Amino acid sequence: NVAVHASQFPETVRRDLACSLRTRCVNHKFHYDSVKQAQKWLALHEAYAPSQTDPAGRAIYERCFEMIATLCQDSPRLQVVGLGCGGGEKEARLLQLLRRRGRMLAYTPCDVSTALVLVAHQAAAGFVSPDRCQPLVCDLATPADLSGLLETTKLAQSPRIVTFFGMMPNFEPDTILPRRAGLLRRGDHLLLSANLAPGRNYAAGVEKILPLYDNALTRDWLFTFLLDLGFKSSDGNLSIAIENCPSGGELKRVEASFQFRRSRDIGIGNERFRFKAGESIRLFFSYRHTPRQIRRLLAAQEISVLK
Repeated sequence: NVAVHASQFPETVRRDLACSLRTRCVNHKFHYDSVKQAQKWLALHEAYAPSQTDPAGRAIYERCFEMIATLCQDSPRLQVVGLGCGGGEKEARLLQLLRRRGRMLAYTPCDVSTALVLVAHQAAAGFVSPDRCQPLVCDLATPADLSGLLETTKLAQSPRIVTFFGMMPNFEPDTILPRRAGLLRRGDHLLLSANLAPGRNYAAGVEKILPLYDNALTRDWLFTFLLDLGFKSSDGNLSIAIENCPSGGELKRVEASFQFRRSRDIGIGNERFRFKAGESIRLFFSYRHTPRQIRRLLAAQEISVLK
């Protein structure tokens, strides 16, 4: 059984899609919407994510999971909530460790994609009993109160471990944490990842990671959104480049945009959208954070950093 939040009801999705086309800024959720897109993203993640390709990157998560298991050793029951769980591979590793330590577990994999929450559910099947695993489809970008939904799940009153892996890069600074911090109760724990820039020179570090985005798998994944709407590859060019934070902050981000070589009309319901030659639509962005900036964001939500 999969619960679907109102933020992903068909009418809401259609309205969000029209807004993306109208503003020329695509809501990231539309890159994970279909089974085809989810499969392409999973292939991209497997090929380029450091947690998959770099033993040192994988070890970071293993140390994190060992630490949280120790911190929660006095809690016989735990509720794990995977916000933006994707395929749920990291959460499955955490659940496996907690299960080995004798914990009774409940798990809520939460993502904007039905296909991905089902993959995450399957990944956790060996570590959480079926009646305590409740997949949830929800748009995390909305200000919706998810705490009420979580209160209805099994072991709802148990301490929570909330994971938030790979989500920080795809939201504007200062926006997503205030919306999701309300899920944390006193004594709960948040496991969060934020993509950083390697080395001491921040700008040079961002340049160094550009190939992780400017590659054939990423382009194929991002362009699927346009193809499914009726655009053609010959309509323009997809560019991937480094940009400064548009609000004037200290951060830089990798941004993917499609610039039209010729005019095209696209219809969504009764609404028509015209893209003129020379116009562009932003498909995607991914921020590279700094530890100092992440600490500031967490402190603003009264979340203390343990490690």
